[in-house]
Amino acid sequence: MQALFIGQAYIDVTFLTDCLPTGDEKAIAEDYAISFGGNAVTAAFCCAKLGGKPELLCSQADDWLARMFLDMAAAYGISVHGRKVRESSLSFIMPKGGKRAIVRCRDNDFLHPFPPLTLTGMKALHLDGHMPDAALHYAVTCKNLGILTSLDGGAVRENTDELLDHIDIAVVSERFCEQLGKSTGETLNYLRSKNCPVGAVTLGEHGTVWYEAGGPDKVLPALAVPLEKVVDSNGAGDVFHGAYIASYLHWPEHSWDQHFHFARGASTHAIQHLGNEASLPTMADIDRAIADFPEKLAA
Repeated sequence: MQALFIGQAYIDVTFLTDCLPTGDEKAIAEDYAISFGGNAVTAAFCCAKLGGKPELLCSQADDWLARMFLDMAAAYGISVHGRKVRESSLSFIMPKGGKRAIVRCRDNDFLHPFPPLTLTGMKALHLDGHMPDAALHYAVTCKNLGILTSLDGGAVRENTDELLDHIDIAVVSERFCEQLGKSTGETLNYLRSKNCPVGAVTLGEHGTVWYEAGGPDKVLPALAVPLEKVVDSNGAGDVFHGAYIASYLHWPEHSWDQHFHFARGASTHAIQHLGNEASLPTMADIDRAIADFPEKLAA
């Protein structure tokens, strides 16, 4: 195992339609995709697609959706360490105009404690905070062992403040900032106060603001993808996380500026495809995205 990813597992149903029916109405979708889903889960699949060797600690039920998920993971060479729940979780996603509406059906009522895992040879840990007890345990353990720890701060969760004391790479969302009641700059200062060596706030089409080693805020602009090429932005952030972990595994000597540039190319590829699996890039896809699209002007 090179990397461990911990989070909630979903099956995602993504569909394109102009409207959602109400009452007794019906509608026909233009297209659809069914794939794995979940923040850390999608990041793990991206890492695997890019040649990493990740393992997953995630929710797992005993139903046909779980068996489908395990088949998907096996196809990417991902070992799954399941934590028992009664029902598999589902997401229904409707992308439109660069945005996406989501309905989630989630079971995170875990029936057993998280499993103890052997971390021999592990180089990176990535968390989405959905399994707070396991996230904190493995963050503390990995930090003490000198293993890189990464957090996808998509939202502020019950032990986020404590968890951040053990995180090396904290990449958080605009929603995270809003929940804290802080601006982008104030959030980065908060991450500095938690002694996170690298902190970032992702702003979607407006790029990423970040710092490294306590230095000043820097802007990584988004790449300028024409709106007509944007198919599905859901999961692009998860691809970003999985790609920078893969970059770190391949090229640990690179700077975080280089890792984030690589990840930006991966998420640029992702938004042009429907569903998480089709969104996963190869190395060639990332090179192509970087070559094809210029940087947007920084705001």
